[in-house]
Amino acid sequence: MYNILVLIPMDDVKKKILEEKALNCKIVYSDEGSVSKEEVQDANIIIGKPKPDMVRGSKNLIWLQLNTAGADEYIKEGILEDNVILTNSTGAYGLAVSEHMLAMLLELLKKLHIYRDNQNKRLWQSEGRVKSIYNSKVLVVGLGDIGCNFAKMIKSLGGYTIGVKRRQIEKSSFIDELYLTDKLDELLPEADIVALCLPSTKDTQKLFSKERIRLMKEGSVLLNVGRGVSVDTEALCDALESNHLLGAGLDVIDPEPLPSDHRIWGLQNAVITPHISGWYNLAETYESIFEISVDNLERFLNNEKLFNIIDFNTGYVK
Repeated sequence: MYNILVLIPMDDVKKKILEEKALNCKIVYSDEGSVSKEEVQDANIIIGKPKPDMVRGSKNLIWLQLNTAGADEYIKEGILEDNVILTNSTGAYGLAVSEHMLAMLLELLKKLHIYRDNQNKRLWQSEGRVKSIYNSKVLVVGLGDIGCNFAKMIKSLGGYTIGVKRRQIEKSSFIDELYLTDKLDELLPEADIVALCLPSTKDTQKLFSKERIRLMKEGSVLLNVGRGVSVDTEALCDALESNHLLGAGLDVIDPEPLPSDHRIWGLQNAVITPHISGWYNLAETYESIFEISVDNLERFLNNEKLFNIIDFNTGYVK
Protein backbone atom coordinates (compact mmCIF):
# COMPACT_ATOMS: atom_id res chain seq x y z
CA MET A 1 0.00 0.00 0.00
CA TYR A 2 2.65 2.53 1.13
CA ASN A 3 6.40 2.41 1.60
CA ILE A 4 7.09 3.62 5.16
CA LEU A 5 10.57 4.60 6.30
CA VAL A 6 11.05 4.73 10.08
CA LEU A 7 14.08 6.66 11.39
CA ILE A 8 13.28 6.73 15.09
CA PRO A 9 14.46 3.98 17.47
CA MET A 10 12.14 0.97 17.59
CA ASP A 11 12.28 -2.09 19.81
CA ASP A 12 10.30 -5.23 18.99
CA VAL A 13 7.28 -4.07 20.98
CA LYS A 14 7.13 -0.73 19.19
CA LYS A 15 7.62 -2.39 15.79
CA LYS A 16 4.71 -4.72 16.48
CA ILE A 17 2.44 -1.81 17.39
CA LEU A 18 3.42 0.07 14.24
CA GLU A 19 3.06 -2.96 11.98
CA GLU A 20 -0.41 -3.72 13.33
CA LYS A 21 -1.45 -0.20 12.35
CA ALA A 22 0.11 -0.43 8.89
CA LEU A 23 -1.00 -3.81 7.56
CA ASN A 24 -0.07 -4.35 3.92
CA CYS A 25 2.50 -1.57 4.02
CA LYS A 26 6.21 -2.08 3.45
CA ILE A 27 8.16 -0.80 6.45
CA VAL A 28 11.89 -0.10 6.41
CA TYR A 29 13.63 0.55 9.74
CA SER A 30 16.78 2.63 9.73
CA ASP A 31 18.25 5.68 11.46
CA GLU A 32 19.36 9.16 10.49
CA GLY A 33 23.03 8.22 10.39
CA SER A 34 22.89 5.12 8.20
CA VAL A 35 19.83 5.58 5.97
CA SER A 36 20.62 5.83 2.26
CA LYS A 37 19.33 8.51 -0.08
CA GLU A 38 17.72 5.76 -2.16
CA GLU A 39 15.70 4.60 0.86
CA VAL A 40 14.62 8.17 1.60
CA GLN A 41 13.65 8.86 -2.01
CA ASP A 42 11.71 5.59 -2.26
CA ALA A 43 9.52 6.28 0.78
CA ASN A 44 5.91 7.49 0.62
CA ILE A 45 5.85 8.11 4.37
CA ILE A 46 8.81 9.00 6.59
CA ILE A 47 8.71 8.98 10.38
CA GLY A 48 11.78 10.77 11.72
CA LYS A 49 14.14 13.43 10.47
CA PRO A 50 15.98 12.66 7.22
CA LYS A 51 18.65 15.09 6.10
CA PRO A 52 16.94 17.77 3.98
CA ASP A 53 19.27 17.16 1.03
CA MET A 54 18.28 13.50 1.00
CA VAL A 55 14.57 14.25 0.83
CA ARG A 56 14.88 17.17 -1.59
CA GLY A 57 12.87 16.67 -4.75
CA SER A 58 11.35 13.30 -3.78
CA LYS A 59 8.48 12.43 -6.13
CA ASN A 60 7.29 9.55 -3.95
CA LEU A 61 6.97 11.31 -0.61
CA ILE A 62 3.42 12.06 0.51
CA TRP A 63 3.84 12.73 4.22
CA LEU A 64 6.80 13.49 6.50
CA GLN A 65 6.26 13.06 10.26
CA LEU A 66 9.13 14.77 12.10
CA ASN A 67 10.31 13.57 15.49
CA THR A 68 11.19 17.18 16.35
CA ALA A 69 9.12 20.27 17.09
CA GLY A 70 11.24 22.47 14.81
CA ALA A 71 10.40 22.20 11.11
CA ASP A 72 12.42 25.13 9.76
CA GLU A 73 14.83 23.02 7.68
CA TYR A 74 11.96 21.48 5.69
CA ILE A 75 9.85 24.54 4.88
CA LYS A 76 12.64 26.10 2.83
CA GLU A 77 11.88 26.40 -0.86
CA GLY A 78 12.91 23.40 -2.92
CA ILE A 79 13.14 20.84 -0.10
CA LEU A 80 9.65 19.30 -0.18
CA GLU A 81 7.29 19.10 -3.12
CA ASP A 82 4.13 21.21 -2.89
CA ASN A 83 1.86 18.23 -2.26
CA VAL A 84 3.80 16.84 0.73
CA ILE A 85 2.15 17.00 4.16
CA LEU A 86 4.59 17.99 6.91
CA THR A 87 3.80 17.30 10.57
CA ASN A 88 5.92 17.68 13.69
CA SER A 89 6.04 16.37 17.25
CA THR A 90 4.66 19.40 19.06
CA GLY A 91 3.37 18.19 22.41
CA ALA A 92 6.22 15.77 23.06
CA TYR A 93 8.84 18.16 24.41
CA GLY A 94 7.05 20.34 26.93
CA LEU A 95 7.93 18.34 30.03
CA ALA A 96 11.61 17.74 29.28
CA VAL A 97 12.50 21.18 27.97
CA SER A 98 10.56 23.17 30.58
CA GLU A 99 12.23 21.19 33.38
CA HIS A 100 15.60 21.93 31.78
CA MET A 101 14.70 25.62 31.67
CA LEU A 102 13.77 25.58 35.33
CA ALA A 103 17.04 23.84 36.21
CA MET A 104 19.12 26.43 34.34
CA LEU A 105 17.16 29.26 35.91
CA LEU A 106 17.63 27.98 39.45
CA GLU A 107 21.31 27.36 38.75
CA LEU A 108 21.73 31.04 37.85
CA LEU A 109 19.50 32.52 40.56
CA LYS A 110 21.07 30.42 43.32
CA LYS A 111 24.64 30.73 41.96
CA LEU A 112 25.00 26.95 41.73
CA HIS A 113 27.30 27.34 38.70
CA ILE A 114 29.64 29.46 40.83
CA TYR A 115 29.54 26.99 43.70
CA ARG A 116 30.34 24.17 41.28
CA ASP A 117 33.38 26.14 40.13
CA ASN A 118 34.33 26.65 43.78
CA GLN A 119 33.93 22.93 44.44
CA ASN A 120 36.39 22.15 41.66
CA LYS A 121 38.81 24.60 43.31
CA ARG A 122 38.08 23.08 46.76
CA LEU A 123 37.04 26.53 47.87
CA TRP A 124 34.68 26.86 50.87
CA GLN A 125 33.16 30.35 50.77
CA SER A 126 29.84 32.13 50.47
CA GLU A 127 29.05 33.89 47.20
CA GLY A 128 26.53 36.20 48.81
CA ARG A 129 22.95 37.11 48.01
CA VAL A 130 20.77 35.10 45.66
CA LYS A 131 17.39 35.62 43.98
CA SER A 132 14.07 33.78 43.96
CA ILE A 133 11.47 32.89 41.38
CA TYR A 134 8.86 33.86 43.97
CA ASN A 135 7.41 37.31 43.13
CA SER A 136 9.58 37.55 40.00
CA LYS A 137 8.07 38.83 36.77
CA VAL A 138 8.67 36.17 34.15
CA LEU A 139 8.16 36.99 30.48
CA VAL A 140 7.53 33.88 28.39
CA VAL A 141 7.96 34.61 24.68
CA GLY A 142 6.26 31.83 22.74
CA LEU A 143 3.36 29.99 24.35
CA GLY A 144 3.44 26.66 22.60
CA ASP A 145 3.77 23.37 24.42
CA ILE A 146 7.15 24.23 25.95
CA GLY A 147 6.32 27.81 26.89
CA CYS A 148 3.03 26.81 28.51
CA ASN A 149 4.66 24.05 30.55
CA PHE A 150 7.33 26.45 31.75
CA ALA A 151 4.76 29.12 32.65
CA LYS A 152 2.83 26.56 34.71
CA MET A 153 5.99 25.70 36.66
CA ILE A 154 6.78 29.35 37.27
CA LYS A 155 3.23 30.05 38.41
CA SER A 156 3.35 27.13 40.84
CA LEU A 157 6.52 28.60 42.38
CA GLY A 158 4.94 31.99 42.98
CA GLY A 159 6.19 33.84 39.90
CA TYR A 160 4.13 36.38 37.99
CA THR A 161 3.74 35.19 34.40
CA ILE A 162 3.50 37.43 31.34
CA GLY A 163 2.96 35.66 28.02
CA VAL A 164 3.77 36.90 24.52
CA LYS A 165 2.15 35.33 21.46
CA ARG A 166 2.19 36.16 17.76
CA ARG A 167 -1.60 35.88 17.59
CA GLN A 168 -4.44 36.44 20.03
CA ILE A 169 -5.60 33.46 22.09
CA GLU A 170 -7.71 33.06 25.21
CA LYS A 171 -5.62 33.68 28.33
CA SER A 172 -4.91 30.56 30.37
CA SER A 173 -5.16 30.46 34.16
CA PHE A 174 -1.38 30.12 34.54
CA ILE A 175 -0.76 33.35 32.58
CA ASP A 176 -1.29 36.57 34.53
CA GLU A 177 -0.99 38.89 31.52
CA LEU A 178 -1.07 38.13 27.79
CA TYR A 179 0.17 40.33 24.94
CA LEU A 180 1.01 40.16 21.27
CA THR A 181 4.60 40.40 20.02
CA ASP A 182 4.27 44.11 19.18
CA LYS A 183 4.29 44.86 22.94
CA LEU A 184 7.61 43.11 23.54
CA ASP A 185 9.72 46.27 23.82
CA GLU A 186 7.37 47.70 26.45
CA LEU A 187 7.48 44.52 28.53
CA LEU A 188 11.23 43.82 28.57
CA PRO A 189 12.29 46.58 31.02
CA GLU A 190 9.95 45.15 33.69
CA ALA A 191 10.81 41.45 33.41
CA ASP A 192 13.16 39.76 35.89
CA ILE A 193 13.33 36.65 33.70
CA VAL A 194 12.82 36.35 29.94
CA ALA A 195 12.26 32.88 28.49
CA LEU A 196 12.42 32.34 24.71
CA CYS A 197 10.54 29.30 23.38
CA LEU A 198 10.45 30.18 19.69
CA PRO A 199 10.93 28.27 16.42
CA SER A 200 13.18 29.54 13.66
CA THR A 201 11.08 31.62 11.26
CA LYS A 202 11.69 34.79 9.27
CA ASP A 203 10.06 36.74 12.11
CA THR A 204 12.22 35.29 14.90
CA GLN A 205 15.65 35.78 13.27
CA LYS A 206 17.69 38.00 15.66
CA LEU A 207 14.48 38.92 17.47
CA PHE A 208 16.70 39.66 20.45
CA SER A 209 19.07 42.10 18.81
CA LYS A 210 21.59 44.36 20.56
CA GLU A 211 18.90 47.02 20.91
CA ARG A 212 16.35 44.64 22.38
CA ILE A 213 18.83 43.06 24.82
CA ARG A 214 19.63 46.58 26.02
CA LEU A 215 15.94 47.04 26.83
CA MET A 216 16.05 44.13 29.26
CA LYS A 217 15.99 44.95 32.95
CA GLU A 218 19.40 45.26 34.56
CA GLY A 219 20.15 42.11 36.54
CA SER A 220 17.61 40.01 34.63
CA VAL A 221 18.06 36.50 33.26
CA LEU A 222 17.63 35.34 29.65
CA LEU A 223 16.72 31.73 28.86
CA ASN A 224 16.69 30.37 25.31
CA VAL A 225 15.52 26.87 24.40
CA GLY A 226 13.89 27.57 21.03
CA ARG A 227 16.44 28.35 18.35
CA GLY A 228 19.80 30.03 18.72
CA VAL A 229 19.16 32.39 15.79
CA SER A 230 16.54 34.23 17.87
CA VAL A 231 19.37 35.92 19.80
CA ASP A 232 22.33 38.00 18.62
CA THR A 233 25.05 35.97 20.36
CA GLU A 234 27.69 38.72 20.27
CA ALA A 235 25.28 41.26 21.74
CA LEU A 236 24.38 38.74 24.43
CA CYS A 237 28.07 38.27 25.26
CA ASP A 238 28.44 42.03 25.63
CA ALA A 239 25.47 42.16 28.01
CA LEU A 240 26.86 39.31 30.09
CA GLU A 241 30.39 40.70 30.23
CA SER A 242 29.13 44.11 31.36
CA ASN A 243 26.81 42.44 33.93
CA HIS A 244 23.82 44.19 32.39
CA LEU A 245 22.29 40.71 32.62
CA LEU A 246 22.66 38.53 35.70
CA GLY A 247 23.04 35.54 33.43
CA ALA A 248 21.85 33.49 30.48
CA GLY A 249 20.75 29.87 30.32
CA LEU A 250 21.16 28.56 26.78
CA ASP A 251 20.31 25.15 25.40
CA VAL A 252 20.48 26.62 21.90
CA ILE A 253 22.91 29.15 20.48
CA ASP A 254 24.04 30.65 17.20
CA PRO A 255 26.18 29.06 15.81
CA GLU A 256 25.70 25.37 16.54
CA PRO A 257 27.86 23.54 17.28
CA LEU A 258 29.51 26.31 19.27
CA PRO A 259 33.21 26.73 18.30
CA SER A 260 35.61 25.87 21.11
CA ASP A 261 37.24 29.30 20.89
CA HIS A 262 34.02 31.32 21.20
CA ARG A 263 34.23 33.86 24.02
CA ILE A 264 30.90 32.86 25.58
CA TRP A 265 32.44 29.61 26.85
CA GLY A 266 34.55 31.62 29.27
CA LEU A 267 31.74 33.75 30.71
CA GLN A 268 30.90 32.63 34.24
CA ASN A 269 27.32 33.91 34.03
CA ALA A 270 26.52 31.86 30.91
CA VAL A 271 25.11 28.36 31.47
CA ILE A 272 25.35 26.43 28.19
CA THR A 273 24.10 22.97 27.23
CA PRO A 274 24.51 21.55 23.69
CA HIS A 275 20.88 21.49 22.48
CA ILE A 276 20.04 18.39 24.52
CA SER A 277 17.05 19.44 26.63
CA GLY A 278 14.71 17.57 24.30
CA TRP A 279 15.62 14.65 22.05
CA TYR A 280 15.27 11.21 23.71
CA ASN A 281 17.18 12.00 26.88
CA LEU A 282 13.97 11.82 28.90
CA ALA A 283 12.08 8.56 28.37
CA GLU A 284 8.71 10.33 28.43
CA THR A 285 9.74 12.44 25.45
CA TYR A 286 10.40 9.40 23.27
CA GLU A 287 7.11 7.78 24.32
CA SER A 288 5.22 10.94 23.37
CA ILE A 289 6.95 11.14 19.98
CA PHE A 290 6.07 7.51 19.30
CA GLU A 291 2.44 8.04 20.30
CA ILE A 292 2.11 11.14 18.10
CA SER A 293 3.66 9.28 15.14
CA VAL A 294 1.50 6.18 15.51
CA ASP A 295 -1.69 8.18 16.05
CA ASN A 296 -0.97 10.22 12.95
CA LEU A 297 -0.14 7.11 10.93
CA GLU A 298 -3.48 5.59 11.87
CA ARG A 299 -5.25 8.81 10.92
CA PHE A 300 -3.36 9.00 7.60
CA LEU A 301 -4.26 5.42 6.66
CA ASN A 302 -7.91 6.14 7.55
CA ASN A 303 -7.95 9.33 5.47
CA GLU A 304 -8.49 11.47 8.57
CA LYS A 305 -6.97 14.88 9.28
CA LEU A 306 -3.51 14.70 10.84
CA PHE A 307 -2.36 16.40 14.02
CA ASN A 308 0.42 19.03 14.00
CA ILE A 309 0.30 19.97 10.31
CA ILE A 310 2.90 22.65 9.58
CA ASP A 311 1.99 25.85 7.76
CA PHE A 312 4.81 26.36 5.24
CA ASN A 313 4.30 30.14 5.31
CA THR A 314 4.74 30.59 9.06
CA GLY A 315 6.64 27.49 10.21
CA TYR A 316 4.07 26.94 12.95
CA VAL A 317 1.42 24.28 13.40
CA LYS A 318 -1.77 25.36 11.61
